[in-house]
Amino acid sequence: MTTISKDLRINDQIRSREVRVVDQEGEQIGILSIRDALVKAEERGLDLVEVAPQAKPPVCRIMDYGKYKYEQAKKAKEAKKNQNIITVKEVQLGLKIDDHDFMVKVRRARSFLENKDKVRVRVKFRGREITHKELGTEILDRFTQELEDIGKVENTPKMEGRNMVLILGPKPTDK
Repeated sequence: MTTISKDLRINDQIRSREVRVVDQEGEQIGILSIRDALVKAEERGLDLVEVAPQAKPPVCRIMDYGKYKYEQAKKAKEAKKNQNIITVKEVQLGLKIDDHDFMVKVRRARSFLENKDKVRVRVKFRGREITHKELGTEILDRFTQELEDIGKVENTPKMEGRNMVLILGPKPTDK
């Protein structure tokens, strides 16, 4: 939004000889010379702002430019505040993980999913374990079954070097 306000020309910066003038209520005044338009804006104690420079003739609006810039900044701040930033957290498992340790990792991943973060689950293969990829798939399947009430699989398990990786995302909630 700030780029729009930088591009707008106000008062003496407007280069056209004739402009179509619109007042602060949105009513069209008509096509006036730039001098007449500036006089009308000055009589009302407001600014003449070029809102559509590509039009023939350019469209100018009589408004309080400071207030307009403030409103635009407020809208941009509100839009930024409402953005949902998703981060990817990681949980790492070993092939020979114990049941208790497994449940600790599941609870950790559950807390990430509750906070609307994505979870990257990684099974690390050491040494000759790489020959038993089916064991890694079984662990990841068990992991997704534990979290199926709150998370959904976004990427199926795949190998990345000596790791098998799966990405879980939070399930959309009904509002």
